[in-house]
Amino acid sequence: MTACQGKTNRMASAAAHRTLARPARDLRLDIIRGWLQVSIFGAHAVGSAFGAYGIHAAWGLSDSSEQFLFLSGFVLASVHTLKSDRAGPWAAATDIWRRGVRLWLVHLLLFLMTGALILWAEVGIPLPGEVDRLAWRTLAEQPLIALPGAALLLYMPVYMDILPVFVLSMLALPGFLWLTNRIGAAALLAPAALWAGVQFGLWHWPAWMQTGLEPLAWQFVFMLGAWFGRQALLTGAAVHRHGWAVAASAALVAFGVALSIAVRIEPAFDIPLIWTLAGKTHLGPVALLHALALAYLFAVLVPKDARWMHHPLAQAMAAAGRHSLDVFRTGLFLAWGVTVAFRLAADAWWLDPVLTLTGIGILLGQALLMDRRRITPVLVPR
Repeated sequence: MTACQGKTNRMASAAAHRTLARPARDLRLDIIRGWLQVSIFGAHAVGSAFGAYGIHAAWGLSDSSEQFLFLSGFVLASVHTLKSDRAGPWAAATDIWRRGVRLWLVHLLLFLMTGALILWAEVGIPLPGEVDRLAWRTLAEQPLIALPGAALLLYMPVYMDILPVFVLSMLALPGFLWLTNRIGAAALLAPAALWAGVQFGLWHWPAWMQTGLEPLAWQFVFMLGAWFGRQALLTGAAVHRHGWAVAASAALVAFGVALSIAVRIEPAFDIPLIWTLAGKTHLGPVALLHALALAYLFAVLVPKDARWMHHPLAQAMAAAGRHSLDVFRTGLFLAWGVTVAFRLAADAWWLDPVLTLTGIGILLGQALLMDRRRITPVLVPR
């Protein structure tokens, strides 16, 4: 074989190997991620009617956090798999780890900004008890301990619990996908075991306080999303529509709605065991199944490109989805401000609709402005 023939064969082999193509952007993912940011704002705006009645978390057994992590894992696994196919596993892993470090820096900046705001609010507004209500006392009294704790993702006061889950999950993602390439679906046993150990109290993340999300449990929903994202890229579809699966998922969602309505009508219908199994901090099994049921129904029942998706409001939601991290950060500050306003003017009923609609408008407006300026999202590039 001549050198020229050998070179031709190597080029043909490389071309045959690189069979993965970047899929067309799924507008559904952008829109639902945008809605999740609006929903998270509503959930954090304590006292708003929108948070109490207008988001799906008010009528079910899971909330937006599960979907946010699931879809992020879905997209990032697709990005990683595509880059691994084109540039090799190490380049893909380095890219994800670099994103994880950038997100860690964003988390630290958000920690400092939020902490400064809450400590000022305690004495500047004033809001007595705000520091303790949101578990920021360690920062107030021992900053030289709190700051390293935040950097190590051990000190996670209120509002500071979800980004550490993202950071840790992103750092573990290349290893999970490497394992998936070798043993397939069996790779899910590792994150499942971590999640199960939390449910039975065998281990937990060494956080200084249990104010929010347990990373060792919540990584599971991220890795499930990553598994399905990889499948979607490799096979063209993450899941397929089956009548029995649609019926089972719809039944679970309907049960969540019925239970929420029943408890509102008659508190005696409350079932503590259900809410324990749907616990948010440890991502209880009922909450996980409910979140997966919602994701499945959305995937198989909502068309990829419907006419309503091109209406201005849907496009604004899609922009919020494309810039979800930036919108999320803004939403946290807005939600805290709305909550404070409700506390300071408890009798002003008109504040609720005005501030809620203004907050949503700011979030969507920010996203549209970023779209027009073509600012690259932090987590996932265009």
